[in-house]
Amino acid sequence: MSLLASLARAGASFQQAAENRAARQAAAQTAAAAPEDKAVVATDDSVTLNGGAVRKPSSQLSVNRYKQDVGQDHTFVRETLRHKLAEYSLNPATRIAVEKKDTGGFAIKAMMPESTRQQIEKDLDNNKGFREAFNRLSVNEPTLSFVDNAVRLNQAYGVNNALLDQMVSENQQFNGLQDLTHRFDSLRRTANAASLEAAGQSRQYAFSLNARA
Repeated sequence: MSLLASLARAGASFQQAAENRAARQAAAQTAAAAPEDKAVVATDDSVTLNGGAVRKPSSQLSVNRYKQDVGQDHTFVRETLRHKLAEYSLNPATRIAVEKKDTGGFAIKAMMPESTRQQIEKDLDNNKGFREAFNRLSVNEPTLSFVDNAVRLNQAYGVNNALLDQMVSENQQFNGLQDLTHRFDSLRRTANAASLEAAGQSRQYAFSLNARA
């Protein structure tokens, strides 16, 4: 009887230990699953919050990259004009405005002898690098100026620009500077002079050196 009692007690102890072990495992699994559920809820909340305000494609434009692209041509044109002032022994602070004539050549507006002005215009006409850089600036710089101002107003005051939204593609791959320039130029061609003046834009591009702020 003593042996049977011992076996019975041992069996009961083994069963109790097994039950306790199973209970501990179940509790551990429940505790481990709880953070995952919370994480899912938190994720759902963040999606709801972020999804409440849809960002417009225009808010994602790479304005700084556009400035770098335009800056190279701007620097080249500026330095070429400075060298011309030095070459003809003119005051380095001389204010110059360069624009294209209807015939395609360059026209210079500046306080200098007429013969010198004509010679510089001829030099610029024969400078292929200058012509190409100026031609790119004449379309890229007005576009950059418009985009930069519109984005700044949006970031500072939340003001949306309908024209900018019309120019920008939902696919950022098609929002390079040349893409925006093409669309902006198309809009400018269809706009009348009054609309352009109201928007602070001009059909005739001019590059200014030593201009007063």
